[in-house]
Amino acid sequence: MRIAVNVRLLQAEKLEGIGWFTHETLRRIVAAHPEHQFLFLFDRAYDPGFLYAPNVEPVVMGPPTRHPLLYRLWFDWLLPRKLKAIKADALLSPDGFLPLRSPIPSLAVMHDLNFEHHPEDLPRAYRSYYRSYFPRFAHHATRLATVSEFSRRDIARRYEVDEGRIDVVYNGVGEVFGPLDEAAKAAARARFTQGDPYLICVGSLHPRKNIARLLLAFDQLKQQQPTTLRLLIVGERFWWDARMEQAWKQMKHQDQVLFTGRLAQHELHQALGGAHALAFISYFEGFGIPVAEAMRCGVPVVAAEATCLPEIAGDAAHYCDPYSVADISRTLLDVWSDHALCEQLRSAGLRRAQRYTWDKAAVDLWASFERMCRDAGLDLSAKR
Repeated sequence: MRIAVNVRLLQAEKLEGIGWFTHETLRRIVAAHPEHQFLFLFDRAYDPGFLYAPNVEPVVMGPPTRHPLLYRLWFDWLLPRKLKAIKADALLSPDGFLPLRSPIPSLAVMHDLNFEHHPEDLPRAYRSYYRSYFPRFAHHATRLATVSEFSRRDIARRYEVDEGRIDVVYNGVGEVFGPLDEAAKAAARARFTQGDPYLICVGSLHPRKNIARLLLAFDQLKQQQPTTLRLLIVGERFWWDARMEQAWKQMKHQDQVLFTGRLAQHELHQALGGAHALAFISYFEGFGIPVAEAMRCGVPVVAAEATCLPEIAGDAAHYCDPYSVADISRTLLDVWSDHALCEQLRSAGLRRAQRYTWDKAAVDLWASFERMCRDAGLDLSAKR
Protein backbone atom coordinates (compact mmCIF):
# COMPACT_ATOMS: atom_id res chain seq x y z
CA MET A 1 0.00 0.00 0.00
CA ARG A 2 1.13 3.55 -0.75
CA ILE A 3 0.54 5.51 2.45
CA ALA A 4 0.85 9.30 2.35
CA VAL A 5 1.80 10.97 5.62
CA ASN A 6 1.51 14.66 6.47
CA VAL A 7 4.93 15.35 8.06
CA ARG A 8 5.08 19.13 7.81
CA LEU A 9 5.92 19.36 11.55
CA LEU A 10 9.10 17.28 11.16
CA GLN A 11 11.49 20.22 11.31
CA ALA A 12 15.04 19.72 12.56
CA GLU A 13 15.75 21.35 15.94
CA LYS A 14 12.14 22.60 16.10
CA LEU A 15 10.15 19.61 17.31
CA GLU A 16 7.39 20.47 19.78
CA GLY A 17 4.70 18.17 21.22
CA ILE A 18 2.97 17.12 17.97
CA GLY A 19 6.29 17.09 16.15
CA TRP A 20 7.72 14.65 18.71
CA PHE A 21 4.60 12.48 18.43
CA THR A 22 5.04 12.42 14.65
CA HIS A 23 8.77 11.64 14.83
CA GLU A 24 8.65 8.95 17.50
CA THR A 25 5.66 7.03 16.14
CA LEU A 26 6.56 7.20 12.45
CA ARG A 27 10.16 6.08 12.83
CA ARG A 28 8.89 2.93 14.52
CA ILE A 29 5.94 2.35 12.18
CA VAL A 30 7.90 2.56 8.92
CA ALA A 31 10.58 0.21 10.27
CA ALA A 32 7.96 -2.28 11.46
CA HIS A 33 6.11 -2.29 8.12
CA PRO A 34 8.57 -2.61 5.22
CA GLU A 35 5.75 -4.13 3.16
CA HIS A 36 4.29 -0.63 2.67
CA GLN A 37 5.60 2.46 0.89
CA PHE A 38 5.36 5.64 2.99
CA LEU A 39 5.17 8.92 1.10
CA PHE A 40 6.30 11.67 3.50
CA LEU A 41 4.73 15.00 2.52
CA PHE A 42 7.01 17.90 3.54
CA ASP A 43 6.14 21.57 3.06
CA ARG A 44 9.81 22.68 2.91
CA ALA A 45 13.33 21.30 2.54
CA TYR A 46 13.68 18.34 4.90
CA ASP A 47 16.38 16.87 7.11
CA PRO A 48 17.45 13.46 5.66
CA GLY A 49 17.41 12.15 9.24
CA PHE A 50 13.61 12.06 8.99
CA LEU A 51 13.75 9.44 6.20
CA TYR A 52 13.80 6.61 8.68
CA ALA A 53 13.89 3.57 6.39
CA PRO A 54 14.26 2.56 2.73
CA ASN A 55 10.48 2.39 2.34
CA VAL A 56 10.13 6.15 2.97
CA GLU A 57 9.89 8.40 -0.09
CA PRO A 58 10.09 12.19 0.44
CA VAL A 59 7.68 14.46 -1.39
CA VAL A 60 8.34 18.22 -1.05
CA MET A 61 5.46 20.52 -1.78
CA GLY A 62 5.87 24.22 -0.91
CA PRO A 63 5.17 26.82 0.16
CA PRO A 64 5.86 26.35 3.91
CA THR A 65 2.56 26.42 5.83
CA ARG A 66 3.34 29.30 8.20
CA HIS A 67 -0.06 31.04 8.19
CA PRO A 68 -3.76 30.07 7.85
CA LEU A 69 -3.84 31.50 4.33
CA LEU A 70 -1.08 29.06 3.42
CA TYR A 71 -2.90 26.26 5.27
CA ARG A 72 -5.81 26.82 2.88
CA LEU A 73 -3.59 26.84 -0.19
CA TRP A 74 -1.68 23.73 0.89
CA PHE A 75 -4.53 21.55 2.17
CA ASP A 76 -7.43 22.78 0.02
CA TRP A 77 -5.71 22.96 -3.35
CA LEU A 78 -2.15 21.62 -3.56
CA LEU A 79 -2.43 18.49 -1.43
CA PRO A 80 -5.48 16.92 -3.15
CA ARG A 81 -3.70 17.19 -6.51
CA LYS A 82 -0.47 15.79 -5.13
CA LEU A 83 -2.21 12.82 -3.49
CA LYS A 84 -3.77 11.96 -6.82
CA ALA A 85 -0.49 12.41 -8.69
CA ILE A 86 1.51 10.14 -6.37
CA LYS A 87 -1.29 7.54 -6.37
CA ALA A 88 -1.62 7.39 -2.59
CA ASP A 89 -4.01 4.78 -1.23
CA ALA A 90 -4.54 6.37 2.18
CA LEU A 91 -3.46 9.36 4.28
CA LEU A 92 -2.18 9.57 7.85
CA SER A 93 -2.18 13.09 9.34
CA PRO A 94 -0.52 13.27 12.78
CA ASP A 95 -1.47 16.95 13.24
CA GLY A 96 -5.16 16.53 12.40
CA PHE A 97 -5.23 18.67 9.22
CA LEU A 98 -6.85 17.10 6.16
CA PRO A 99 -7.45 17.88 2.46
CA LEU A 100 -11.23 18.27 2.38
CA ARG A 101 -11.28 18.18 -1.43
CA SER A 102 -9.71 14.71 -1.55
CA PRO A 103 -11.76 11.49 -1.25
CA ILE A 104 -8.74 9.51 -0.03
CA PRO A 105 -9.38 7.46 3.16
CA SER A 106 -7.70 9.19 6.08
CA LEU A 107 -6.74 8.92 9.75
CA ALA A 108 -6.43 12.30 11.50
CA VAL A 109 -4.82 12.65 14.93
CA MET A 110 -6.48 15.50 16.84
CA HIS A 111 -4.45 16.16 19.97
CA ASP A 112 -6.76 18.62 21.74
CA LEU A 113 -9.38 21.32 21.16
CA ASN A 114 -7.91 24.16 23.21
CA PHE A 115 -8.85 26.62 20.45
CA GLU A 116 -12.54 25.76 20.99
CA HIS A 117 -12.43 26.28 24.76
CA HIS A 118 -10.00 29.21 24.89
CA PRO A 119 -10.10 30.98 21.51
CA GLU A 120 -8.72 34.12 23.17
CA ASP A 121 -5.35 32.36 23.49
CA LEU A 122 -4.73 32.47 19.74
CA PRO A 123 -4.34 35.28 17.19
CA ARG A 124 -7.57 35.89 15.30
CA ALA A 125 -6.48 34.36 11.98
CA TYR A 126 -5.45 31.09 13.63
CA ARG A 127 -8.49 30.66 15.87
CA SER A 128 -10.81 31.45 12.96
CA TYR A 129 -9.15 28.82 10.82
CA TYR A 130 -9.11 26.13 13.51
CA ARG A 131 -12.70 26.70 14.59
CA SER A 132 -13.91 26.71 10.99
CA TYR A 133 -11.90 23.77 9.66
CA PHE A 134 -11.43 21.28 12.50
CA PRO A 135 -15.13 20.38 12.78
CA ARG A 136 -15.00 19.63 9.05
CA PHE A 137 -11.80 17.62 9.44
CA ALA A 138 -13.48 15.57 12.17
CA HIS A 139 -16.37 14.63 9.90
CA HIS A 140 -14.26 14.21 6.76
CA ALA A 141 -11.80 11.78 8.34
CA THR A 142 -12.49 8.09 7.90
CA ARG A 143 -11.31 7.67 11.49
CA LEU A 144 -9.82 9.82 14.26
CA ALA A 145 -7.21 9.27 16.94
CA THR A 146 -6.34 11.39 19.95
CA VAL A 147 -3.99 11.26 22.94
CA SER A 148 -6.27 10.85 25.98
CA GLU A 149 -9.72 9.69 27.01
CA PHE A 150 -10.44 13.29 27.98
CA SER A 151 -9.76 14.46 24.42
CA ARG A 152 -11.77 11.59 22.93
CA ARG A 153 -14.83 12.61 24.94
CA ASP A 154 -14.23 16.28 24.18
CA ILE A 155 -13.97 15.75 20.41
CA ALA A 156 -17.01 13.46 20.38
CA ARG A 157 -19.17 15.97 22.26
CA ARG A 158 -17.95 19.13 20.59
CA TYR A 159 -18.10 17.84 17.03
CA GLU A 160 -20.91 15.29 17.43
CA VAL A 161 -18.71 12.38 16.38
CA ASP A 162 -19.35 8.81 17.52
CA GLU A 163 -16.76 7.92 20.19
CA GLY A 164 -16.44 4.55 18.48
CA ARG A 165 -14.74 6.33 15.55
CA ILE A 166 -12.03 7.76 17.83
CA ASP A 167 -9.07 5.77 19.14
CA VAL A 168 -6.85 6.78 22.07
CA VAL A 169 -3.11 6.71 21.41
CA TYR A 170 -1.25 7.93 24.50
CA ASN A 171 2.00 9.81 24.00
CA GLY A 172 5.28 8.24 25.04
CA VAL A 173 8.45 9.44 26.75
CA GLY A 174 11.80 9.73 25.00
CA GLU A 175 14.33 7.01 25.80
CA VAL A 176 16.78 9.65 27.00
CA PHE A 177 14.71 10.39 30.11
CA GLY A 178 15.39 8.68 33.42
CA PRO A 179 16.47 9.50 37.00
CA LEU A 180 19.77 11.36 37.51
CA ASP A 181 22.24 10.42 40.22
CA GLU A 182 23.19 13.00 42.83
CA ALA A 183 26.32 14.12 40.99
CA ALA A 184 24.34 14.74 37.79
CA LYS A 185 21.68 16.66 39.73
CA ALA A 186 24.37 18.87 41.25
CA ALA A 187 25.83 19.45 37.77
CA ALA A 188 22.38 20.47 36.51
CA ARG A 189 21.93 22.96 39.34
CA ALA A 190 25.41 24.35 38.70
CA ARG A 191 24.65 24.79 35.00
CA PHE A 192 21.16 26.25 35.16
CA THR A 193 20.85 28.08 38.50
CA GLN A 194 24.38 28.60 39.82
CA GLY A 195 23.89 25.74 42.26
CA ASP A 196 20.50 26.73 43.69
CA PRO A 197 17.54 24.30 43.87
CA TYR A 198 14.82 25.04 41.35
CA LEU A 199 11.33 24.32 40.15
CA ILE A 200 11.01 23.77 36.42
CA CYS A 201 8.26 24.58 33.94
CA VAL A 202 8.54 22.98 30.49
CA GLY A 203 6.58 24.01 27.40
CA SER A 204 6.37 26.76 24.82
CA LEU A 205 5.28 30.03 26.40
CA HIS A 206 1.72 29.80 25.13
CA PRO A 207 -1.06 31.42 27.20
CA ARG A 208 -2.66 28.08 28.02
CA LYS A 209 0.53 27.03 29.82
CA ASN A 210 -0.60 29.49 32.50
CA ILE A 211 2.82 31.09 32.87
CA ALA A 212 1.36 34.38 34.13
CA ARG A 213 -0.23 32.75 37.20
CA LEU A 214 2.83 30.58 37.75
CA LEU A 215 5.04 33.67 37.94
CA LEU A 216 2.72 35.32 40.47
CA ALA A 217 2.43 32.11 42.51
CA PHE A 218 6.19 31.67 42.64
CA ASP A 219 6.59 35.30 43.68
CA GLN A 220 4.02 34.74 46.43
CA LEU A 221 5.89 31.66 47.64
CA LYS A 222 9.14 33.63 47.81
CA GLN A 223 7.47 36.38 49.81
CA GLN A 224 5.86 33.94 52.26
CA GLN A 225 8.95 31.82 52.80
CA PRO A 226 12.36 33.28 51.93
CA THR A 227 14.35 30.52 50.25
CA THR A 228 17.07 29.95 47.65
CA LEU A 229 14.54 28.18 45.41
CA ARG A 230 14.45 29.45 41.83
CA LEU A 231 12.12 28.97 38.86
CA LEU A 232 13.48 27.69 35.54
CA ILE A 233 11.24 28.09 32.48
CA VAL A 234 12.12 26.00 29.43
CA GLY A 235 10.52 26.74 26.06
CA GLU A 236 10.22 29.23 23.24
CA ARG A 237 8.36 32.51 23.64
CA PHE A 238 5.75 31.86 20.97
CA TRP A 239 3.15 34.18 22.45
CA TRP A 240 4.46 36.26 25.34
CA ASP A 241 1.14 38.04 25.76
CA ALA A 242 -0.07 40.99 27.82
CA ARG A 243 -1.05 38.76 30.75
CA MET A 244 2.47 37.39 31.02
CA GLU A 245 3.98 40.83 30.66
CA GLN A 246 1.75 42.25 33.40
CA ALA A 247 2.56 39.37 35.76
CA TRP A 248 6.27 39.79 35.06
CA LYS A 249 6.13 43.50 35.90
CA GLN A 250 4.34 42.75 39.19
CA MET A 251 7.01 40.35 40.41
CA LYS A 252 9.33 41.31 43.24
CA HIS A 253 11.64 38.35 42.56
CA GLN A 254 12.25 38.58 38.83
CA ASP A 255 15.92 37.82 39.43
CA GLN A 256 14.94 34.36 40.71
CA VAL A 257 13.30 33.37 37.41
CA LEU A 258 15.45 32.06 34.55
CA PHE A 259 14.46 31.42 30.92
CA THR A 260 16.46 28.89 28.90
CA GLY A 261 14.58 28.96 25.60
CA ARG A 262 14.36 25.66 23.72
CA LEU A 263 16.62 22.84 24.90
CA ALA A 264 17.74 19.74 23.01
CA GLN A 265 16.42 16.51 24.53
CA HIS A 266 19.62 15.58 26.34
CA GLU A 267 19.78 19.11 27.80
CA LEU A 268 16.11 18.94 28.76
CA HIS A 269 16.76 15.64 30.50
CA GLN A 270 19.51 17.29 32.53
CA ALA A 271 17.36 20.31 33.39
CA LEU A 272 14.31 18.23 34.25
CA GLY A 273 16.19 15.53 36.14
CA GLY A 274 17.96 18.11 38.30
CA ALA A 275 14.79 19.94 39.31
CA HIS A 276 13.21 19.76 42.74
CA ALA A 277 9.79 19.49 41.03
CA LEU A 278 7.96 20.14 37.78
CA ALA A 279 5.32 22.89 37.84
CA PHE A 280 2.88 22.06 35.03
CA ILE A 281 -0.25 24.10 35.67
CA SER A 282 -1.57 24.43 32.13
CA TYR A 283 -5.33 24.96 32.17
CA PHE A 284 -5.88 22.96 28.98
CA GLU A 285 -3.95 19.96 27.67
CA GLY A 286 -4.61 16.95 25.48
CA PHE A 287 -1.88 14.93 27.20
CA GLY A 288 0.98 16.95 28.75
CA ILE A 289 4.22 15.22 27.70
CA PRO A 290 6.42 17.07 30.28
CA VAL A 291 4.38 15.42 33.05
CA ALA A 292 5.24 11.95 31.76
CA GLU A 293 8.88 12.98 31.23
CA ALA A 294 9.14 14.26 34.81
CA MET A 295 7.60 11.07 36.18
CA ARG A 296 10.12 9.00 34.19
CA CYS A 297 12.90 11.08 35.76
CA GLY A 298 11.57 10.53 39.29
CA VAL A 299 10.80 14.25 39.66
CA PRO A 300 7.73 15.27 41.72
CA VAL A 301 4.95 16.91 39.71
CA VAL A 302 2.67 19.82 40.58
CA ALA A 303 -0.17 19.73 38.05
CA ALA A 304 -3.40 21.55 37.33
CA GLU A 305 -6.50 19.64 38.33
CA ALA A 306 -7.91 20.22 34.87
CA THR A 307 -8.65 18.53 31.54
CA CYS A 308 -6.52 15.39 30.97
CA LEU A 309 -3.85 15.88 33.64
CA PRO A 310 -5.46 13.80 36.43
CA GLU A 311 -5.96 11.03 33.85
CA ILE A 312 -2.30 11.11 32.81
CA ALA A 313 -0.64 11.62 36.21
CA GLY A 314 -3.09 9.82 38.51
CA ASP A 315 -1.69 9.63 42.05
CA ALA A 316 1.74 10.80 40.87
CA ALA A 317 0.98 14.55 41.01
CA HIS A 318 0.07 17.15 43.63
CA TYR A 319 -2.87 19.06 42.16
CA CYS A 320 -3.88 22.71 42.23
CA ASP A 321 -6.62 24.96 40.91
CA PRO A 322 -4.99 26.48 37.79
CA TYR A 323 -7.10 29.63 38.10
CA SER A 324 -6.04 30.41 41.69
CA VAL A 325 -2.64 32.00 42.25
CA ALA A 326 -2.95 31.29 45.99
CA ASP A 327 -3.66 27.59 45.43
CA ILE A 328 -0.81 27.24 42.93
CA SER A 329 1.51 28.88 45.45
CA ARG A 330 0.26 26.52 48.17
CA THR A 331 1.02 23.40 46.14
CA LEU A 332 4.47 24.68 45.16
CA LEU A 333 5.22 25.32 48.81
CA ASP A 334 3.98 21.83 49.70
CA VAL A 335 6.42 20.09 47.36
CA TRP A 336 9.24 22.38 48.44
CA SER A 337 8.78 21.83 52.17
CA ASP A 338 7.28 18.33 52.53
CA HIS A 339 9.95 15.66 52.06
CA ALA A 340 7.54 12.75 52.58
CA LEU A 341 5.18 14.11 49.93
CA CYS A 342 8.04 14.43 47.46
CA GLU A 343 9.17 10.86 48.06
CA GLN A 344 5.63 9.61 47.58
CA LEU A 345 5.29 11.51 44.30
CA ARG A 346 8.67 10.27 43.03
CA SER A 347 7.80 6.64 43.66
CA ALA A 348 4.31 6.92 42.20
CA GLY A 349 5.66 8.77 39.16
CA LEU A 350 8.28 6.15 38.34
CA ARG A 351 5.60 3.45 38.46
CA ARG A 352 3.06 5.36 36.41
CA ALA A 353 5.52 6.48 33.74
CA GLN A 354 6.02 2.87 32.67
CA ARG A 355 2.70 2.96 30.82
CA TYR A 356 3.82 5.77 28.48
CA THR A 357 6.27 4.49 25.86
CA TRP A 358 6.72 5.42 22.23
CA ASP A 359 6.83 1.74 21.31
CA LYS A 360 3.28 1.36 22.62
CA ALA A 361 2.18 4.64 21.01
CA ALA A 362 3.44 3.45 17.61
CA VAL A 363 1.67 0.10 17.95
CA ASP A 364 -1.56 1.83 18.97
CA LEU A 365 -1.37 4.37 16.13
CA TRP A 366 -0.83 1.62 13.58
CA ALA A 367 -3.77 -0.32 15.05
CA SER A 368 -5.90 2.79 14.59
CA PHE A 369 -4.68 3.07 10.98
CA GLU A 370 -5.62 -0.57 10.39
CA ARG A 371 -9.12 0.11 11.75
CA MET A 372 -9.38 3.09 9.42
CA CYS A 373 -8.46 0.86 6.48
CA ARG A 374 -11.10 -1.68 7.46
CA ASP A 375 -13.66 1.10 7.82
CA ALA A 376 -12.78 2.29 4.31
CA GLY A 377 -12.72 -1.22 2.80
CA LEU A 378 -8.98 -1.01 2.03
CA ASP A 379 -6.88 -4.19 1.80
CA LEU A 380 -3.68 -3.64 3.80
CA SER A 381 -2.26 -6.86 2.43
CA ALA A 382 -2.31 -5.53 -1.12
CA LYS A 383 1.15 -5.20 -2.69
CA ARG A 384 2.51 -1.70 -3.24
